[in-house]
Amino acid sequence: MDKIFSQIKGWWRSPQMTGFWFFLAAGILNLVIAISYLTGIWLWLDLAAVVVTGVFVFRAGYRAMRESRQAVFNYRRLQSIVSNLSDGIISYDNNLEITEMNAAAEQIFNIQKDKVIGKKISPEWGANPELKLLAQVVFPSLAPTVVKRSEPGVYPQVVDISFVEPDIEIRVSTDRITTDKGEVLGFVKVVHDRTREIELLRSKSEFITVAAHQLRTPLTAVRWALENINIVPNLDPNIKELTATGLSASGKLMKIIEDLLNTSKIEEGRFGYEFQDMDIVAFLEEALSGVQAIAKEYGVSLYFDRPADNLPVVIRMDPKRLGMAFSNLLDNAIKYNVKNGSVTVKIEKMTDRPYVRISVQDTGVGIPEEDMPKLFSKFYRGENVVRDETDGTGLGLYIAKNIILRHGGGIQAESVLNRGTTFYVFLPTDPRLIPPKEIIYGET
Repeated sequence: MDKIFSQIKGWWRSPQMTGFWFFLAAGILNLVIAISYLTGIWLWLDLAAVVVTGVFVFRAGYRAMRESRQAVFNYRRLQSIVSNLSDGIISYDNNLEITEMNAAAEQIFNIQKDKVIGKKISPEWGANPELKLLAQVVFPSLAPTVVKRSEPGVYPQVVDISFVEPDIEIRVSTDRITTDKGEVLGFVKVVHDRTREIELLRSKSEFITVAAHQLRTPLTAVRWALENINIVPNLDPNIKELTATGLSASGKLMKIIEDLLNTSKIEEGRFGYEFQDMDIVAFLEEALSGVQAIAKEYGVSLYFDRPADNLPVVIRMDPKRLGMAFSNLLDNAIKYNVKNGSVTVKIEKMTDRPYVRISVQDTGVGIPEEDMPKLFSKFYRGENVVRDETDGTGLGLYIAKNIILRHGGGIQAESVLNRGTTFYVFLPTDPRLIPPKEIIYGET
């Protein structure tokens, strides 16, 4: 009984049931009047009409009350989830008026949400030291360094932003708030503070750097000793063969150490780049010349497809670093090819954006479809290539990708198993698209 009274009490207090209570009062008054003035079938018809209408009014009010309570429950549940997220959440409408900010966002931006909720954010906020960080996140073009992680026009939009003061690294994911019909009502940004992650990554990289340096010093001495033994006149053939084997093995080990050092420097954001304007066509010709010997050793033919107009294509680049990236791509295309296979390098200017596209196509063993997502990960080597070529660190493509990203470009790959692989490298012809400083890209 208490439960029934409690339920009726809840109905009484519900705004959605107000219409029913007014109708009930009017219905009772109508019944009193009807009893006084109507008789027979007219009284019963009036009573039936009041009851049926009352049922419909009650059902409509009750349904509205339940939907309202469910909406309130969902809102409070969502609000509780958002409030307790470790990532910052900021939402704003189409007029750039901030509608929500959780506690994590307050901590990241070092600002109380009461100061910004309900206010229209604008680029002018960037001049205010207290609001500058928030303005740079909402308007990434104001930020010092931005790296895009998603394709243009595809939601959610993901960018990495680096700040000097304060010294933080954040990843911002922006998505639209839409109706069921797709109408955009506003936007929500999820802000993930990556500063601690980057610090841990740097610590790990520093450890690898120290360890690699410690290995390189004695290894250099070993190579020096073996080289001097190997040039001794009238050396016993067996000893000469042993020293040659040792030199080959130490060379491979030195390559592993260099790859580890390069990876560590990349992840610490101190690989070091010296940009200059160069003709990418001439650069690629020189890169192909540098791998002619190894191509001949593996029985692979090299081809270069120049631009149709046969004119120089000048871009801003670091020839040493970019040479390392293309050396890795060409080396893989040759080593993982088939006897009498081919490698074709093609360069073409893109008509829809200020980039050149360079493709490196081989006729080799290909890459299994399930392995494609891991292609640019550290230490990845496909099972099919390991069988054919046991040497390798699995760092070449990871290093190449980071070098290309540092040049403001991108890299993609497509492959057919046992038919070959094509890598596409995109490099900007507009130097303004090159990031102003090194960024820790990781494996994303």
